[in-house]
Amino acid sequence: MRIAIIGTGVAGSLAAEMLAGRPGFSVRAFDRLAAGEEAEAGTGLNIGPNAMKALRLYLPARHAAVRAASLPWKRWFIDTAAGERLADIDLLRVAEEPGIRLRWSELYRVLRAPVAPLTRHGARFEALEKAADGRLRPIFRGPDGALFDEGDFDLLMGCDGRYSRLREITAGPVTPRFFGVALTRLLVPDAGDAPLDDYGQWFNGHARLLAFRLPGGAAYVAGSVPLPTPEAEVPEAWRAPGYQAALYEPADAPPCPAVAWMCRMIRAMPGQTHWARLQESPILRHTLGGRVVLLGDAAQGMVPTLGQGATQAIEDAVLGGAVLAAGGDAAAVAALRDPRVDWVRRFSVDSTDTMLRADPVEGSRKKGQEPYLSRLKQLYTAIPEGLTRV
Repeated sequence: MRIAIIGTGVAGSLAAEMLAGRPGFSVRAFDRLAAGEEAEAGTGLNIGPNAMKALRLYLPARHAAVRAASLPWKRWFIDTAAGERLADIDLLRVAEEPGIRLRWSELYRVLRAPVAPLTRHGARFEALEKAADGRLRPIFRGPDGALFDEGDFDLLMGCDGRYSRLREITAGPVTPRFFGVALTRLLVPDAGDAPLDDYGQWFNGHARLLAFRLPGGAAYVAGSVPLPTPEAEVPEAWRAPGYQAALYEPADAPPCPAVAWMCRMIRAMPGQTHWARLQESPILRHTLGGRVVLLGDAAQGMVPTLGQGATQAIEDAVLGGAVLAAGGDAAAVAALRDPRVDWVRRFSVDSTDTMLRADPVEGSRKKGQEPYLSRLKQLYTAIPEGLTRV
C-alpha cells in the first residue's frame, strides 16, 4: 500500500513512524514548511498521561525521546486569584505515569527527526486528482511556485491541522462551534523568578489563568475570559496588555504571587500574546470511500480545556497506525477512535463549566472529588493494548 501523509505535525510524524518500513507499506510525507522552519514554533503545551501511555506501548523509543525533552506533569491544582486552594490532584492517583510539559518546537523536533528521510518539505497541498482505479494523486506547490506531484497513492492521511485543506477538498468547509470564550497564549522565555512550577490554574470569577514551567527556564501562560455571546469576536480593547491583565486581578484582595507575576508579564510583553476563541469542529474520520483518513485536529478540532488536542492527535496516530499496520482499513480506524474521541470531547466541554456558567469556586472543588476523578482516570488510562507492536 502506497501512503501519502499530508502534514508532519504531531499526528503526521507519528503516523509515518508507525507505518514506515512495515512489509507492504510505502510511506511518503509532505509538509508545507521548509526543513527546520518550526524551530521557534508556538509557545508551550502539556500532553496528558494517556498519550504517553500510547507511546510507551507502541513507540517506546519515541516515548523515551519525548520524556527526555520535557518536564514531567505530575500535579494539577486550582486556586482563586487571591491564592485560596480549591483542588489539588496528584496525577499518579488517576494515571499510570505523568504527563509532560514542553515547547511546541521541541515536540516537533523530537517527532519529526525519525521521519525526516521520508518527508518532502516546502510542499503546500493544493489539489487532488483521482485515477480511474480510485487511487488519488495529491498536487503540491513548491517553494518556487510550481506545481508538482509524486504519483498516485492508495491512501492519503490528512494530518494538516484544524484548517485541513485535504478535509476541505474532500468533504467541504468545516463549520466550527464557538463557546463564547476568548483564549490567550504567552511564552515567557526567561521565567527564573516565576513563583510557579507544575500545572496550575487561578480563577478570578470566570476569568482564568493557567501556567506551568517549561524546559530551559521558560514558562507558558494561558488566559481565558468569557465573551458576551458564543459567536462574539474578541473586543479590540481586550488586547491591550493593561486591560487584559486587570481581568485576572481580584478587586477585593491582593493577587497571590503567581497571579501577580503573570499579570506583570502580560503588561511587560505587549504584542506577544496570541489570541483565539474556544471552539470545536465536527468529527470526520475518513472521506472518499476510505481513501482518505483524517487524524488529529484535521479530524476533530477540540477545546483545549483538558489539554487533549495534541494528546488525542498522538492517540490517533499511534492507535490508528496500529490498526492500519494490522490490516485494518479506514472504517476500522473510525470504529476504534471515534467513540473515544467523542467521549474525550464531551468531557473536555463539561470541564469548561467553570469558564462559562458554573460557579468557579464550587465547580473547581468538585474537580478534586468523585465522580470527576474517576472520569480523569478513564481519560488517562483507557488505551487499548496489543493492536500491534513496533
